[in-house]
Amino acid sequence: MSQHPSISSSEIGVLWITYQQKTMVTRMLEYFIGKAEDEEAKKIMKNLYEEINPYIEKIQGIFQEEEIPVPIGFTAEDVYKEAPKLYDNGFDIMFVRLIKEISMAMHTLNLTMLYRKDLREIFREVSIVTQKYFDFCTEYLIERGLIPKSPFVDPVKSVEFVKDASYLGILNPIKGKRSLNTVEMAHIYHAIESNMMGMQMIFGFAQCAETKEVGKFFSKGGELAKSMIKELGNFFLEDNIPVPGIAGGNDTTSTIPPFSDKMMLYCVSLFCSFSLGGNSLGTAFSLRNDLPGKLSVFMKDIFQYAHEGAKIMIKHGWMEEPPQIMKK
Repeated sequence: MSQHPSISSSEIGVLWITYQQKTMVTRMLEYFIGKAEDEEAKKIMKNLYEEINPYIEKIQGIFQEEEIPVPIGFTAEDVYKEAPKLYDNGFDIMFVRLIKEISMAMHTLNLTMLYRKDLREIFREVSIVTQKYFDFCTEYLIERGLIPKSPFVDPVKSVEFVKDASYLGILNPIKGKRSLNTVEMAHIYHAIESNMMGMQMIFGFAQCAETKEVGKFFSKGGELAKSMIKELGNFFLEDNIPVPGIAGGNDTTSTIPPFSDKMMLYCVSLFCSFSLGGNSLGTAFSLRNDLPGKLSVFMKDIFQYAHEGAKIMIKHGWMEEPPQIMKK
């Protein structure tokens, strides 16, 4: 008999979606660890793999204790560890860093939907693990020059207050639009950086997808990411600010899939959800009114693209249903 209070609907949902994500990450780590040539990168990924697995087992145990079917998630059938390298030059740690970035956001949100003390403790622990490995990955990539920092600027020397509504971006026939502020720059650069890495990932998926329909879908996603990078970069160029580019993460010429189409589609779906959340924050914190307009268009495009991917997953029987409510 369980020593804990009955599990709530939100707690079931949080555990289910976490199980999906963590099983995907471990399968991908199994491949990347096997292909890693840099010993430091391999150490980071092996240690992360060993720290994640106990939480997958804990979630399995909770489902079993509550007599809820354990999700399938992603298994050994979804990874082909013998496939040649699909990416080179630091992509593995770039990928892990972005996954940890997504996980930090998810775990923080998930904690707000948990009521049982034991579950809150699990997610506090896994949040600490996530933050630790995000830091390891960031240091690794910076030390090797594989990712640049956001642009450096010369800030004003005194505190200023907004003097009139033209600050919001209402066009002044003489002055035009004001320059970007550092808050807006932060969100724009974050979107550029995320889409650069996502573009490299998805073009790699496109060249090795087993299903022609899936490969075409990935190619479309790569072009969408490319267009977003170009349009967001123009905001910097208008203020004569250079747009930094990622120095690593090249796709190889391999066409042998290391991952199942099912898992690659789920991964892209996860990245789309992250992008929608990031653009929402960028919209909320941008005070120049042309920025929210542009980001809103991106969100519409990303949502439509994600919806197209969901239909492909359903068509092929690859979309696992979250636990349903029994009808009485």
